[in-house]
Amino acid sequence: MYDASATTMSLALDAVTLTLPSAAGPVEILRGVDFRVAAGERVAVTGPSGSGKSSLISVAAGLERQTSGQVRLLGQDLTALDEDGRARLRRGRVSLVFQSFHLLPNMTAQENVAAPLEIAGRAEAQAQARAWLDRVGLSARQRHYPHQLSGGEQQRVALARALAPRPMLLFADEPTGNLDAANADHVAALMFDLVREAGTALVMVTHDEGLAEQADRRVVMRDGRILEPA
Repeated sequence: MYDASATTMSLALDAVTLTLPSAAGPVEILRGVDFRVAAGERVAVTGPSGSGKSSLISVAAGLERQTSGQVRLLGQDLTALDEDGRARLRRGRVSLVFQSFHLLPNMTAQENVAAPLEIAGRAEAQAQARAWLDRVGLSARQRHYPHQLSGGEQQRVALARALAPRPMLLFADEPTGNLDAANADHVAALMFDLVREAGTALVMVTHDEGLAEQADRRVVMRDGRILEPA
């Protein structure tokens, strides 16, 4: 078990709320969330649909601005940054993986993996992309486009793209949600192996109990709040 008080924080949320407008009036999505993730720690976030899990990731990653409270990502107060500043903070340091893959359809697998490396100004981005595709077992598919790949292959490309910059923190929102059992197990094993090797912190939203059990720590969300660890 990680001692958050004695370890550098990758992520810290204090009294965070998120209220969004709707036709029926304001809706409270997050309600006073306190949440910590230590450097290198792997945390699973579970709970029923609609409990605020995906919104937690959006706010924590700086994709959505909280209504109140403080979010510190890699030691930086996100409230003090505009959209461009948050993007600069994430670049090369924070990665995201979603269940719907989000690969660029007009790019090959290799080009998809190389893209964040090139944006971050990394040398030999194409060579690094080939190496990462080899690590996820897709060296023979590097010149294929997303529509030519299976769901499991697309998610492995997405995982390679997320981890190629060696981020300090990886957010994964239902990373195996669109995969069959065999592919889900393979992608999950790869993800945990690679983040452990790199010392990358992981915040993973999942409904998969088996996947959640592989994390260092698990928290449960319900009605926009984080409950005691399961």
